[in-house]
Amino acid sequence: MEEPVINRIGEEFEGQAVIDWRAFELRPEPAPLLDPDGEYLHAIWNRAVYPLARMRGMRMRLPTVQSRSRRAFEVVEFARAYQRFPELHDALFRAYFQEGLDLSSLAVLLQIGSSIGLDAAALRSALETGHYVAKVLEDEKRALDIGITGVPTMVMSRPGDSFQIQTLVAGAQPYELVQAVIERVLCESE
Repeated sequence: MEEPVINRIGEEFEGQAVIDWRAFELRPEPAPLLDPDGEYLHAIWNRAVYPLARMRGMRMRLPTVQSRSRRAFEVVEFARAYQRFPELHDALFRAYFQEGLDLSSLAVLLQIGSSIGLDAAALRSALETGHYVAKVLEDEKRALDIGITGVPTMVMSRPGDSFQIQTLVAGAQPYELVQAVIERVLCESE
C-alpha cells in the first residue's frame, strides 16, 4: 500500500536515501491465518484499504486466500541475488492482491519466478533446500527486536548506519509525513 509513496521518496531523495525492502511475516506459523470471507477483513478493506488504494491509483482486491509468506520472502532473496528484486516485487503484489494467488504455493512461486526470468530449477532447489530461510528469519528477528508489529512499517536510520534506528513510521502514511521524517533524519545526520 505504501509503494506509491516509497517510489516517490526514492525519486525525490535519490542518492540521499536508500530503500531496502525486508521480510516481515504478519502471521508466521503457528499463528492462525485470517478467514478471507470473515467479516473483519471485509470491514477493514471496505473502510480503509479500498479507499486508500483508489486514492493512490492502485488496483487491489481482497485476496480470496490467506497465504503464509515465508516462502515468498525466500523467493525475494533469490531474486535479489540475481538483481531481479523490483520485477519480483511487482509480480508478487500483482499475483496476491490482483489475481488472488496463494503465495505459499511452491507451484505458484515457481511460475511467478519464471515469469520474470528466474531459473525455475535453481529457484526450486533454493526453496527445497531452505537456502534463504536463515536470511528471512534474520530479517524477521531484527524487525521484532526493533518493535515492528505490522506492515507497512518504514525504518528511518542515519545514512550508513542501518542499525541505529532514528524513527519507525508505521501504517500507510501520506507522502508529506514520510517526506518530513526523512528530511529530519537527514538533517540530524549532518
